[in-house]
Amino acid sequence: MSWSLASEVFPCDPNISAHLHQRIERDFAARWNEQWKGRFILHGRAQTPNSVRLDGNDYLGITGHPDIVRAQAQALRHDAEFAIQSSVFLHGEHPVRQLERGLAQWMGKEDGLICQSGYAANLGLLQGIADASTPVYIDSLAHTSLWEGARAAKAPAQPFRHNDPAHLARLIARHGPGVVVVDSVYSTTGALCPLADMVEVSQRAGCMIVVDESHSLGTHGDEGAGLCAQLGLTEQVHFITASLAKAFAGRAGYFTMPAAMRHYFLSESYPSIFSSCLLPHEIAGLAATLEVVKRSDQERVRLHRMSRRLRNGLTELGYPVHQGTEQIIALEAGTEPATAVLRDHLEARDVFGAVFCAPATSKNRAMVRLTVSSALTDAEMDHVLDVAAEITPMVKPWDWPIARRAAMSRAGHANEALAMA
Repeated sequence: MSWSLASEVFPCDPNISAHLHQRIERDFAARWNEQWKGRFILHGRAQTPNSVRLDGNDYLGITGHPDIVRAQAQALRHDAEFAIQSSVFLHGEHPVRQLERGLAQWMGKEDGLICQSGYAANLGLLQGIADASTPVYIDSLAHTSLWEGARAAKAPAQPFRHNDPAHLARLIARHGPGVVVVDSVYSTTGALCPLADMVEVSQRAGCMIVVDESHSLGTHGDEGAGLCAQLGLTEQVHFITASLAKAFAGRAGYFTMPAAMRHYFLSESYPSIFSSCLLPHEIAGLAATLEVVKRSDQERVRLHRMSRRLRNGLTELGYPVHQGTEQIIALEAGTEPATAVLRDHLEARDVFGAVFCAPATSKNRAMVRLTVSSALTDAEMDHVLDVAAEITPMVKPWDWPIARRAAMSRAGHANEALAMA
């Protein structure tokens, strides 16, 4: 189906501007018509009851947990007297404040702020701690919300090479102290941040450091308190931020802060000022989820075991998944048409991942992202690996650009070793 703006506009709508029409033609129409062939790339087949789903973020499989559902239902039945208002008005012993303090205590911090989403948390945090005079040193694969936070602060963003503390140090030496921004686990590849090295570089240069724990909160550390806690770095990290739509399977975001900064953020963080608070049943559900997450050690162990099994199995089949180590696994086919072919082969055999492409990835680094959950059964994992083996000759993962780059890198290292011998 070719893209035609005229066919999409409801007859009663006024015509859009010529400039917007040109922008759509330039930035979208060719992509829709030529690369996607008139089919939205993120939407493949509909799942069936037999489908194996690796397209969500519920890492601990807690959706529908009876304790969480019970807390939500009780709040819906009994919390009828509440005001829908900006969260900046909430104080005292309000359930939101209790949850904020409870999360902070669990993570080893003084206080924190609940936001509408992880995106809003990152935007509001960086808007509050950076400005036009504050360089923001940001990992090249950091989540888009962190880049947007730097932009909202009007701060000069200085991207450094992914997981490269030496490059970070050189940039700071050139531009001066500022804010270092990293993810603990990167959302497209499952790569683990060398967090101790990043903290050391930041401390040595007099920088603050922000760690987005969206994909490690709940899955790493004692009681799931996150990678900073697991590595003993909590007291050396200035701010920890997270989406509560991953292991918490909810709809909220959160960032930690010194207790003395609370009223500053309530006055400076636009997402907090201009967004309504979460509803009582959402807060009750998140509070119950925190307790479920704390006692989910068996699920964490199983999650990491299943992640290793899938990664090792894919590697043995020739899939280049070397860029990560954790529960997020990227099948980086490269171009969007190649990714669509991969997606269709998987879905035709009842394996469902999530397509990631620009702007979620760089151009021509599109992928099918597989996310592991502790709720997956061994039989489901067998099926995924059987399907991966079956389609290997069809999708030729050894020909993907990322595989060729890895082969060239290995050859280069081998030549260096020979030259030094």
